[in-house]
Parts: sequence; structure tokens; C-alpha cells
Amino acid sequence: MRAVIQRVDRAGVNINSQLFSSISQGLLVLLGVEKGDSGKDADYVLEKTINLRIFEDEQGKMNLSLIDIGGEMMVVSQFTLLADCVKGRRPSFTRAEEPKKANDLYEYFVAQASSKVKKLATGRFQEMMQIELINNGPVTILLDSRKMF
Repeated sequence: MRAVIQRVDRAGVNINSQLFSSISQGLLVLLGVEKGDSGKDADYVLEKTINLRIFEDEQGKMNLSLIDIGGEMMVVSQFTLLADCVKGRRPSFTRAEEPKKANDLYEYFVAQASSKVKKLATGRFQEMMQIELINNGPVTILLDSRKMF
């Protein structure tokens, strides 16, 4: 499972030019499910995400987590994180999980996250979305559950 985590002042998802969901200060998580991923991968990425000390303390040091600041989280499914661009000019997505399994794992991740964060927002699986965000820092972190050990 791959995740791009962005520290944001705010973020929103628009679908068909209508605001679908939004958050204020917190994290935007773009989540890609890879073939063979399981609940263990989702649990790892979620725990790492909510506990990363990437928010500034009183001294301006990145020393606080999403949990510490009571921040909000937006999770958006993004299979393109599994793109393989080694050959040619058109990305291959053969490493991305099949939609049914990917959605099940995405929904599992969202369900687990909803019990751990102050406010959780999402996109809509397999929908064309426009994501708006104000990245704070900018701070952008890449996580890959296959690199957990």
C-alpha cells in the first residue's frame, strides 16, 4: 500500500463541480492499494500516518502528530500511485489491485481511521475528482507498506 501524505491547512474534494467533502488543518492522504495488500498493510500505513511527528510545536520543530494536534484527515483513493513508468511513455498499472479488492481495503482503512481522528473526510472510489489543497510547509511524505521492515 502506498500513501502520499500532505500536511494541509485545508483540503477539499469536488465531484461534478460540487463540494463533496472538506477538512481544515490536518492531513490529506492519497492512498494506492497494490496487489497482495492486506489489512496488515492498511493498519501499518494508518498508524504511521496518524503518529508521524510532522506538525510544529511551540519552538517551530516538527514534533507533533495528527493525534497530538487533534487534526483532521481526508483519505482519497488513488490507484495511479502504483504506476510503473520504467518502459515507454504510458504508465502501466498492473501492480494496482483489482477495483473490488482495492475498494474493500480502502473502506477498511477509512473505517479504522474514522475511530482514530477528530474528523475524517473522503473522496469517492473510482470517481473523477478535483482535489484542492493548501499544503502547509510544504510537507509531503511518501509511505510504502512494502518497506515497513
